[in-house]
Amino acid sequence: MKQYDTVIFDLDGTLMDTLEDLADAVNEILQRNGYPVRTIQEVRRIVGNGLRQTLTLCLPQGTGEEVIDKLLPEFASYYQEHCQIRTKPYDGIMETLRELYERGFKLAIVSNKRDEAVKTLNREYFQEYIRVAIGENESAGIRKKPAPDTVYQALQELGSKKEQAVYVGDSEVDRKTAENSGLPCISVDWGFRDREELEKLNPAYLISRPAELLEILC
Repeated sequence: MKQYDTVIFDLDGTLMDTLEDLADAVNEILQRNGYPVRTIQEVRRIVGNGLRQTLTLCLPQGTGEEVIDKLLPEFASYYQEHCQIRTKPYDGIMETLRELYERGFKLAIVSNKRDEAVKTLNREYFQEYIRVAIGENESAGIRKKPAPDTVYQALQELGSKKEQAVYVGDSEVDRKTAENSGLPCISVDWGFRDREELEKLNPAYLISRPAELLEILC
C-alpha cells in the first residue's frame, strides 16, 4: 500500500499562474486611487498571504488601516471579475492531476485567495479531479494559512488522515502551513518564489516539474 493517498495543493503559484491577473488588479486599484503602481516582480514577492496582505504591501509604507479597509472591497470585487483573463494552469499540471486522480489519490486545494474565487477557478479548471477547494473565509472563524484550519477542513471533507497526506506549495507560507498541519511539504520552484529561497525552508522535497510529483508519490 502506498504511503500517501491524499495531496493538498496551494493554488496561486502552484497549480495556476495567477500573477499577471493579480498584478493587473492591484495596479488598477492603486492607479484609480492615486498611488504609484508596482512592477510584476514586486507583486510576485508580495503575494501568498491573502488579498488584504497583498494590498497592504503594495500600498506605500505607513498607509493607514482605514485606507486599506476602504480599498479592500474594491480590490476584491475587481479581482473577482478579472481573475480569469491571463490566469492559467502551469504546464504539466493537468496531466499530473489526471494521473494522480486515476491512481486513486484524493486531491484538494487550500488557498488564501477569497473562497469564492477559489471555488470559481476550481469549477472552471480542476473539478474533474479536485472535489474539495477551500479559500479564505475568516469571517466564518476559519483561520487562513499558515494556520492549519483549511488543511484540516480539507482532510475532513476528503475523509483523509493527515498521516497519509502531503502538502504542495510554492512559498514560505505554504512551508509553514505544512509544518503547522503536521504534513510533509513538497515545495515547487515554478511559482512565486525563487529556488534559493525555497531551499532555505528545508521542505521534504523541492521539485521543478509537476511530473516529479508522480515520481515521489507513486
